[in-house]
Amino acid sequence: MKKYYLNNLENIDDLLRRPGSDASSVMLVVQEIMVNVRENGDDALQEYSMKFDGVEIDSLKVADFETAWDRVDERVKNAMMLAADNIKKFHAAQITPPLEIETMPGVKCSRVSRPIERVGLYIPGGTAPLPSTVLMLAIPAVLAGCEEIILCSPPFIADEILCAAKIAGVNKIYQIGGAQAIAAMAYGTESIPKVDKIFGPGNQYVTAAKMLVQAEGVAIDMPAGPSEVLIIADREARADFVASDLLSQAEHGPDSQVVLVCTDEAKADEVLEEMDAQLAVLPRKDIAAEALNNSFVLIVDNLDQAMEFSNQYAPEHLILNVENPDTDSIKNAGSVFLGQYSCESAGDYASGTNHTLPTYGYAKSYSGVSVDSFVKKITFQELTKEGVKNIGPAVEILAECEGLQAHKNAMTLRLNQIKL
Repeated sequence: MKKYYLNNLENIDDLLRRPGSDASSVMLVVQEIMVNVRENGDDALQEYSMKFDGVEIDSLKVADFETAWDRVDERVKNAMMLAADNIKKFHAAQITPPLEIETMPGVKCSRVSRPIERVGLYIPGGTAPLPSTVLMLAIPAVLAGCEEIILCSPPFIADEILCAAKIAGVNKIYQIGGAQAIAAMAYGTESIPKVDKIFGPGNQYVTAAKMLVQAEGVAIDMPAGPSEVLIIADREARADFVASDLLSQAEHGPDSQVVLVCTDEAKADEVLEEMDAQLAVLPRKDIAAEALNNSFVLIVDNLDQAMEFSNQYAPEHLILNVENPDTDSIKNAGSVFLGQYSCESAGDYASGTNHTLPTYGYAKSYSGVSVDSFVKKITFQELTKEGVKNIGPAVEILAECEGLQAHKNAMTLRLNQIKL
């Protein structure tokens, strides 16, 4: 990992910029896939399964996925159920009652939540299948009351993903991955129903596909890229803890980025030495090592400087491994981990918070997935005669101010009727 000193930086923007790829070439490939799936449906999906996954699929739909339950280790199932229970508890607490208020006599306004009817969940396969993401997406969808929840994942889907789907309550699963899965859920095919909103992480092709369908009117959870973590550490932080947290993020993929912001250079060097030792024995050390090439250490004078940089960077995951974490100064972050014992992997799996979070600096304007992500808020208003008398003149004046005579007439007619 490269080391920088905040006081010597000529342009901090260079550190805020995430590692990227040739977005234009990716977009061209994805656009071709989207058009093919929209025009040719299942035939295109079968074609891409063979081309990208080397798999010939008899049926896109997984008909009997519950048999996977018996093939998964009991310890894994028990861990999933513990995680699912915590996720349910935290997300169920997010459900709010309807709001109702009388803004003035005779004018009643209210707001209620209604579930998005059809949602699609994308679960990556690749080098590390993610059953935890099934729980993170499906559980709040079920709690929100979505009528139809479908799941797509590359073939052949790991038993652990199928098992997590059973625990979470998903009943429609399709073995299709990549940008073609996003296209299938956005447009619908002979086998896969069209959905109203698409959720889930993925590689640069999946991300590009989500951005394209969003421009065509299909909602997505959030813009997102490769996973990332920023750790703020002081001289009291344990180097082995910090190193393990950095590496746990780096092993996600070669395009991940990990950042250490440290108030003590000697501690930063200690962390780097510890990382070398831990990296050497990791099964995914080659992937993690490549991610570290995208990563860096920043030496700052104090925690105020550290937090200022973090807010500019707006990390997906923020770990405050400091003696006295100050949460009031946090403005931009997807999910925050406080103190030396709050490792990011706790949130990734089982604490109860959601791990589907904004990356690439989008934490400045987006939140992570929650129950609210799966509902719409609808407002209502009801006026009585008294309400018309109270707000009618103001409505007439404002409509006339904007030159909208029909708007004014709609209220004037009611005011005149009440006066009769």
